[in-house]
Amino acid sequence: MDVAEQPNRRSASVKDQAGLDVRDRPAITAEVERLLTFRTRDIRLKGEIKELFQARTWSQTVKVIRAWMIWVAVLHVMTMATCILLLPAEVATSMLLPGALIVPAVLAVIMVWRRQYAQWLYGFSLIAGISLVLVSVALIGVNAGGEFYERNLHIMLFTAISAIIIFGIPLAWTVTIAVIALSLFFVFQLANPAIALGSAISSTLFFTAGIFAMVAARRNMTLLAVKTFLFELRDRRRVVELAEMNDRLKLLAKTDPLTGLANRRWMTETLDHIWGEEPNGVERVVMLMCDIDDFKKLNDHLGHAEGDRCLIDVASIIRNSVRHDVDHVARYGGEEFLVLLPGLGVKEAAIVAERIRENVESAAISNPGSRVARHVTLSIGLAAKDADDEALSSEQLQSNADAALYVAKHSGRNRVEIHQPLSRGAGNRVVHG
Repeated sequence: MDVAEQPNRRSASVKDQAGLDVRDRPAITAEVERLLTFRTRDIRLKGEIKELFQARTWSQTVKVIRAWMIWVAVLHVMTMATCILLLPAEVATSMLLPGALIVPAVLAVIMVWRRQYAQWLYGFSLIAGISLVLVSVALIGVNAGGEFYERNLHIMLFTAISAIIIFGIPLAWTVTIAVIALSLFFVFQLANPAIALGSAISSTLFFTAGIFAMVAARRNMTLLAVKTFLFELRDRRRVVELAEMNDRLKLLAKTDPLTGLANRRWMTETLDHIWGEEPNGVERVVMLMCDIDDFKKLNDHLGHAEGDRCLIDVASIIRNSVRHDVDHVARYGGEEFLVLLPGLGVKEAAIVAERIRENVESAAISNPGSRVARHVTLSIGLAAKDADDEALSSEQLQSNADAALYVAKHSGRNRVEIHQPLSRGAGNRVVHG
């Protein structure tokens, strides 16, 4: 298994946490950067970014609106119960009929906002429901008369203001609610026999200034939420880029830049990982230590550029001669390659080693200075660990493979040499060439 084929798990996790794979959405990334150059008050979301923002905030808006409606209904019922207990019967009775509008209006809005509908239907139901609540509150005061007239008009405005501040809805909806509340206030003030026309106009203008200050505050809150969302998108992009950069740096630290194989550091970490997975060590694994014969003479005769080309070709041949998803190949030194074959015994591994040697020889890569042939050849030392070698460490296995390679190099080169422990008798060699 090549180090370059390891899955990019960190980038994947960042992607999962982001919820939006901004790496594949360059248009969104560019639009986010463009919008962040504007002043906050000039930011306008359009198209896909607007849809993303609404998808992010809409569920919370729905919960807030339903909770507000429930709060209005509960508060109304409690208020009406208190009035019935404490006020004169004729006054309390006059409040019941107009007050009967509130609960049905609230329940209707809640039912609409519990399901999936078009955006316009949400807006229509919300504005209509709030309008009915405001009219009902005002009519309660009108019917009761006296001090309740003016008081309930103020309660009506307070109800509208609370909705304006709390609801994260489109600005057009907010403005509509504000206009309806002020229009109702002005109409009922004009109909109030207790105040003059001038007082009705002045009080309406006063509350108009206050309510539209609330509308402006709500708009600023929405703009800040939008800008925070844009910053989040940009930061997620940067987190993904940073994670990818870190992954690339880690890959570079573990990859041989010339051949693209794993380097010595990665192979050492792989060995530690394999040996660390099992408390009693691995059961069967074979290590091949491969060395290009007379590689220095190739550099001397053909130059280092041809030497580099030779290393690249040999690395590719070795990689294509082993199991792609199981075995591990690394450039271990200048012209040395280490191959790890998990799960194989000596006989199977010897076949793989011979296949590697033959494929390199068949490639006929020129090496005019070689003492073996006029082309590049490979000497291979093979060392194995089976279930009986519980105490054999990865360092010892590597030392055994290196010892077998030493024998192969001093026995004529271009051959596979199998390491045989001394306790099992004389060395068992497979010699070729």
